[in-house]
Amino acid sequence: MFERYTEKARRTIFFGRFEASQLGSPCIETEHLLLGLLREDRALNRRFLGTAAAYESIRKQIEDHAGMEKKPPISTSIDLPLTPECKSVLAYAAEEADGLSHRRIGCEHLFLGLLREEKSFAAQLLNERGVRISEVREELAKAEGGPVQTGSGQKQEGGPSLELGLDLVIQASNNKLPTLVGREPELEQVLRILGRFKRNNPVLLGEPGVGKKAIVEGLAQRIANNNMPSALPYSSLVAPDPTSLALAMVVLEVRDRGQYRELMNDLLQGSPQVLFFIDGLQQLTGSGVFDASLGIGHIVKPALSRGTIHCIGTATPNEYQRLLAIEPWVERCFEPVEVRELSEAEALQVLLGGKKRYETFHDITYTDEALQYAVFLSNRYIVNRHLPDKALDVMDEAGAWVKLKQTPPPEEIKECHKRLKFINNRMENAISNHELEKARFYTVELRKEQDALKLLHEKYKIDGPTNVVTRQIIEDVVSRRTGIDVNAIRKARLPGEPKA
Repeated sequence: MFERYTEKARRTIFFGRFEASQLGSPCIETEHLLLGLLREDRALNRRFLGTAAAYESIRKQIEDHAGMEKKPPISTSIDLPLTPECKSVLAYAAEEADGLSHRRIGCEHLFLGLLREEKSFAAQLLNERGVRISEVREELAKAEGGPVQTGSGQKQEGGPSLELGLDLVIQASNNKLPTLVGREPELEQVLRILGRFKRNNPVLLGEPGVGKKAIVEGLAQRIANNNMPSALPYSSLVAPDPTSLALAMVVLEVRDRGQYRELMNDLLQGSPQVLFFIDGLQQLTGSGVFDASLGIGHIVKPALSRGTIHCIGTATPNEYQRLLAIEPWVERCFEPVEVRELSEAEALQVLLGGKKRYETFHDITYTDEALQYAVFLSNRYIVNRHLPDKALDVMDEAGAWVKLKQTPPPEEIKECHKRLKFINNRMENAISNHELEKARFYTVELRKEQDALKLLHEKYKIDGPTNVVTRQIIEDVVSRRTGIDVNAIRKARLPGEPKA
């Protein structure tokens, strides 16, 4: 039945079933599906409902609707049927996917399906908050390549949605950005600058690899988590993508400099809720997306001066000084934030914070000793880079090396590992959101899968892990990257560690 559904859409229905069981419902209603959808797709929630508070208010209304007296939860092992209304929602979702020529049914189609089932409680909740199916369809059509307004006022049917670039807040909502470890002073300074009356565009200054972009990604994470001061109403943090923009220009047949300037003026009108991220502020001199030959540098300057757009930029100290020599106006708009290189102890915390992400990607594990030596050896022998970036590179390459050397496990074990990752991620999300009932449920499921994996290891006579990154592998990686003999590197010891 659910072959056409995307993984996120399937998880939405899974969460709908879970919500129904927790509310003591004998069947899955449209409102349970709505809760599952808003929990699974935060980007969709923010796009059409605006804030996390909307989700909480919807949940409260659904709980009140279920009855003042709390019904006992139903065991999650019991198969709960879909109500006729819910089945209609799924049918409508398939129709919406077909109407948009989509092969897969996603969360956005389920959202449209809920709105089409007009007499359902879920549709009523959405309509009360001003969500209209016509507006949602129009918004989705734009994102999929509907009519686009060009700078000359003409419409190009079927062209791409002309957006300036990648929204890091959406990336953060979908757990595609690493968690920021440390750097609280720098992030707080960025927030203070954004709240200023003048020179309210921060520029992060630091050598390559010290973690400037990580701070920007941390800001995106705070926006995604609605953990921003009320005086900073940002909902998007957009990193301009020159390639996508250039392709859009070709499709929209932007032929001359005047038309380009007119189009970019329209795009850079700005919004108090949009913050732009310029990774490499030297682009303002005429390279990359801010190409002076097309006149955009002259458009950005007055927009920043008037405060109609706000930016956060990055640059090395040398790049910034060269930029000021060419474009003195930049100093009147941007306030520097110094980003120093991390110490070895701080860099180790960054690696430990990103450990799970790398383990999940490479399907391997790292020993703590390996991470300690990744920091220590990279800082000692890789002299043309900075922490934590060079240590993360060593960590990443070691993971790739171990992964490529692995013998493919049996299909049963692969599937079991996938289920373990999925359940573990859901359990951690439930714990971080203080959803204790969900956390208990996932804890039980995780234990079941771990027992199943143990039995599979016995079945295939797999004695121990073969996918572990050890200190010796880190030493080999550093040797290959630097050309230093591995035996010399193996003699290096952490401070305080006795020599062999």
